[in-house]
Amino acid sequence: MVDELEDDNEQKAGVMTKAELVDEVARVVQLTKKQAETIVNIVFDSIVDSLRSGQKIELRGFGSFRLRSRKSRTGRNPKTGEKVEVPSKKIPYFKPGKELKELINTALGEGEIIDDHAASK
Repeated sequence: MVDELEDDNEQKAGVMTKAELVDEVARVVQLTKKQAETIVNIVFDSIVDSLRSGQKIELRGFGSFRLRSRKSRTGRNPKTGEKVEVPSKKIPYFKPGKELKELINTALGEGEIIDDHAASK
């Protein structure tokens, strides 16, 4: 029951799942779902492999993916309040390109702002 409610909320909020992306690629390029899924997986795997090897990915007109480093720190366990050492780690980061920003803002129109937090309340 909870999963059904979460699925409904995601659809209302405009979340596109990987399965929906595969369906869209299959429809637009007129491929089978299996072929489209292979293409989507290759793209995702290529991005992950490039980031793992320390490369920055630049997709002109779309944006760039890169890694950011987070230093180790002392955190707290929210249940017990006990201090916990959080190790340093690398975090993937996406920076949208100028063209993507313009396309999104043109599609939305001037004054219309989408707020994910407000939509989920």
